[in-house]
Amino acid sequence: ACSSLLSVACFVDGIENICQAMEKSAKLYFDDGIINDACPPLKAVLHVMAYGHYNGKSIKDPEIRALFTRESLLSSKWYKDRLLKKQSVDVALWKRNIKYLEEFASRPGYDSVVSRLDIAGRLDHAKKELEKVSKDEYLNSLVGTLGADPIHDGYDE
Repeated sequence: ACSSLLSVACFVDGIENICQAMEKSAKLYFDDGIINDACPPLKAVLHVMAYGHYNGKSIKDPEIRALFTRESLLSSKWYKDRLLKKQSVDVALWKRNIKYLEEFASRPGYDSVVSRLDIAGRLDHAKKELEKVSKDEYLNSLVGTLGADPIHDGYDE
């Protein structure tokens, strides 16, 4: 047992316990495959915590340290996949909106409601939004956002 005055042996024991706990918790990310969903800097940290290195490099390696820059994250495949997923989600949303509006507008006996609610105008707006979110310019406008999480879609690097 350690006294209230921390001996070197107790200190070392405490650090070893922390390291073992970090290694054990990091390995859980590998065991269930969720490591594949981690952003590049987190993936590197978890590799180092679990195995002591990432691609044979320590956490102090400049290449690993560079993963923690904004530029590195924004240029990663992981991030690009998030932006593509966000665009895909937005395209699907506007397609659903258009389908709903078209179905609503074609209901028998709804002419006055369709007119009062300006469904034609809403449908025109939805089509313009679909066109907008389908373009590369929209994808480029998403840079700097979180995008959308393609949970378990995979990130083959």
